[in-house]
Parts: sequence; C-alpha cells; structure tokens
Amino acid sequence: MDFDRHCREESVLVDVQEALLKGKKEEVEKLIDETLALGLPAARVLNEGLIVGMDRLGVLFKNGEVFIPEVLVAARAMNAGMARLEPLLVKEGIQPKGNIVIGTVKGDLHDIGKNLVAMMLKGAGYRIIDLGIDVSAEKFVAAATEGRADIVALSALLTTTMVQMRGIVEALRSNGLKIPVIIGGAPVTRAYADEIKAEGYAPDAASAVEEVGRLLKG
Repeated sequence: MDFDRHCREESVLVDVQEALLKGKKEEVEKLIDETLALGLPAARVLNEGLIVGMDRLGVLFKNGEVFIPEVLVAARAMNAGMARLEPLLVKEGIQPKGNIVIGTVKGDLHDIGKNLVAMMLKGAGYRIIDLGIDVSAEKFVAAATEGRADIVALSALLTTTMVQMRGIVEALRSNGLKIPVIIGGAPVTRAYADEIKAEGYAPDAASAVEEVGRLLKG
C-alpha cells in the first residue's frame, strides 16, 4: 500500500510538471489540488512539481526548443499553481530562496524580457518585487532597502537607456547597499556588466535564474 501511494505521489508530481510545460493552467490547478488531497506538503509540491517543471522549461528555452509565447503561457500556469500553494507555504513556514527587486530602467518602456525573468525567478522559488518599467535609481534604492533585497535585477532594451544601469549601481553603492546587481537586455553584454561593476549578467531568462543562484551562493 505504501509503495502504491509513493508511486501515485511521484506520478502526480510529474503530471504537474507536464501540465505546466504545456501551459495548461486549469489542469495545473486541478493537479495541485490532487497533490494536496493526497496529503503532500505544499513545499514538496512546489519543489518537486512547479520548480522542477520551470527548471525543465528553462532548459528547453535555452536549447531553442520552446520560445517566448510558450514560456509566457507556462508561466501563467505556474502562477496559477503558486496561488494555490502560497497560503499553505506560509502556514508551513516556508521562506522564499531570496528577495529579488526587478525593473526596467528609467526611460525604457519595454517589459516582455523583464516579465519573463520575473516569472522564471518566481517559479524557481524567489520572492519578486517587480517595479515595472521606467524605474529611476531612487526607486530601485528605496525598493531594495524596504524589501530587504538579496539581488537587484535591471533590464534595458535600448542602447540609449542601458546607460542608466551605471547610475543605479552607483546609487545603490552610495546608499551603502552592497547587494549584487544582475543586468540583462538586448544591448547588454558581460563586458558592460564588468564595466559598470554589476556582479551578474544574463543573456536570457533561463540564464538569469542560474546567475541569481550563483550570486546568492557566492
């Protein structure tokens, strides 16, 4: 009986991953309810269901096997699953892996890339403080201070706005915040990150999750 139960638990967790990868929001919600009915802790459902599913999605995205529309649909399914789990995670005392302040820099109104990164990070177990678009250095500093940020993530899609990143890094440091900064966006490079003394750089959303994990371990 115990073996049968174990097999059912493993099977439904894999089903959660598969439904997430296919972006089936209602199915993810139904399967999350099923895992909880089986008595699985919310933390296990998060770690072995949603997070593993998002990890698999990240690999597929990096390999060019899925693209932005599929990632957005999967991320919406993940958010639906998280909505089911979050109250239970709080009850279980489960803490997020870290607090991430993220936003598109001042003068830049693009948000698709930033939204992808935020969704992937949330799916990986981080608490996201999303400041949106056109965010000033002062707002980043305030949010990082108030939100006890572990990482500040900056996005820019234009060469004319990526220069704002340097000022944000300098503002954080001048306010005594030694929080690692990760940057990304179409015109951004690792060399530019080094130039402005940003600790991290990611060329895509999946890489951002890996880079944030590296920075926090470091």
